[in-house]
Amino acid sequence: MSLSDQQNLSIWGRVRRLFFGASEASLRESIEDVLEDNDGEDSFSDEELHMLRNLLGFGDVRVEDVMVPRADIEALDADEEASDILGTFAGCGHSRMPIYRDTLDQPLGMVHVKDVLSDLHQKTNGAEKADLSKIEIAKLVRPVIFVPPSMPAIDLLLKMQATRRHMALVIDEYGGTDGLVTIEDLIEEIVGEIEDEHDEEDGEIVLRDEGPDHWRAPARLTIADLEATLSLPFSENEDFEDIDTLGGLVFAIAGRVPERGEMISYQFANGPEIEFVIRDGDPRRIKTIDIKRNGDAG
Repeated sequence: MSLSDQQNLSIWGRVRRLFFGASEASLRESIEDVLEDNDGEDSFSDEELHMLRNLLGFGDVRVEDVMVPRADIEALDADEEASDILGTFAGCGHSRMPIYRDTLDQPLGMVHVKDVLSDLHQKTNGAEKADLSKIEIAKLVRPVIFVPPSMPAIDLLLKMQATRRHMALVIDEYGGTDGLVTIEDLIEEIVGEIEDEHDEEDGEIVLRDEGPDHWRAPARLTIADLEATLSLPFSENEDFEDIDTLGGLVFAIAGRVPERGEMISYQFANGPEIEFVIRDGDPRRIKTIDIKRNGDAG
């Protein structure tokens, strides 16, 4: 038996023991040991490792860690005309939006664009020109889940699954609306960023010049674009050769998911030091990064 085969048997042997005889107290440690001993041809891929580690950490995530803050919520006013509501849907690209009366602190529920279009189709009865005034938005409101910011994210995910409701409003201690969470926000904490057609239209993924030897970029920026701008060969390092994005590079350097505001540095041999500062992110992923180059290449 080869060394590789022995390593693989060891890994999967540990996995099997998770289900046969492992105590509840040692379950997490056993899984973490399996992930640490990830060697051999049949070992976990980088994507599988990332997902498993996210899953292990998901129990520590709270609703407030993943919610869209109040200031960024796109919502509908119940007193708007139907044509304005359709325009809001078209402009933001969301399929669901919360609806309120007067302010976000008086939420009525949520509206799904599918219900709006279905109602419009039924009431126009095949007419060539749709009569938007016939849409009754108040009758299309669906309930949402109301949760506190301290609620564990995994509990909310299970509640959404049980109630078949994909949106929750986060309510503060005074009863006001503090934020919004969708089922997609929760799933992204495990599987990573999920992009749709509208996300791709948000803008070009570019490295923006912020001053001398200072750039800002989304975590999705490719390593090829990063290397072309900084004229530095990150991919020549064997530890980075399978990494495709700036976010993946920072994960690899730090060995974990860094926190917002944290600075991660990388020193090239006989070259400059590169500083990566996390500008935006949450406990499970980073979104925007500042890059600074200190010193000249030697």
